[in-house]
Amino acid sequence: QVQLVESGGGLVQPGGSLRLSCQASGFTFSWYDMSWYRQGPENERELVAAITSGGSSTNYADSVKGRFTISRSNVKKEVYLQMNSLKAEDTAVYYCKADRAGWPYTIYWGQGTQVTVSS
Repeated sequence: QVQLVESGGGLVQPGGSLRLSCQASGFTFSWYDMSWYRQGPENERELVAAITSGGSSTNYADSVKGRFTISRSNVKKEVYLQMNSLKAEDTAVYYCKADRAGWPYTIYWGQGTQVTVSS
């Protein structure tokens, strides 16, 4: 069965750090671009960071640029999001997404992990 399982969320104080992980199984991970999305209360789901299948290119939302870093291991079948200098506005459910622009076009989503930034 195809699975994307996020972990590493939790409660952290403003200015703190968290590292999210997403473990993939059931598909050829190295063929897929990976990304992290988030959805806060009453907000639309938004792209946070993305990385190409080989890890050669990344891009970030302006709101997290310079604070968050996305990376991946195709050996471990995992993608990571290092989150530093966290703000209350970063509070959201964070989702891992796999995206293959091949035949057929395929998207998989994880179930999400809660990140709460509060004192």
